[in-house]
Amino acid sequence: MSAPTKEEIAKKAAEAMWATDRASRHMGMELVATLPSEAVLRMKVRPEFCNGHHICHGGFIFTLADSAFAFACNSHNRVTVANNCAVTFVAAAKEGDTLTAHAREVHRGGRSGVTEVEVRDQDGKLVALFRGHSTQIRGELVPGLTPEEARK
Repeated sequence: MSAPTKEEIAKKAAEAMWATDRASRHMGMELVATLPSEAVLRMKVRPEFCNGHHICHGGFIFTLADSAFAFACNSHNRVTVANNCAVTFVAAAKEGDTLTAHAREVHRGGRSGVTEVEVRDQDGKLVALFRGHSTQIRGELVPGLTPEEARK
């Protein structure tokens, strides 16, 4: 049997994470795509996500971006966690908007990585920019899936 491709590893790692990611599913997020070092998640802004200004609370936008970040940096089947994240809100999102977070790992070396996430609304308007720094810890999402040479 041949070793799985990077795309197959990313897909299986995402399936394993999604199966136990109660927070993202509870918020109504949808896992749209996963590739090596990349992930796309989508979420509709529900009424209970809106704050006293009648716009989407930044914490919900951050959470969408953080989930996309997690799927991108875990796409190599190595358990990877956030160690520092920052978000810049550039436009408001409102009730009924559909937000899409597109995460791309821009650096991965040793046990650390940097992932950038753009959050856009249904019209393609930029809502937020997120940058997450990650640290790889012990373990695999799907034990035994990653070939030894890809674990390094």
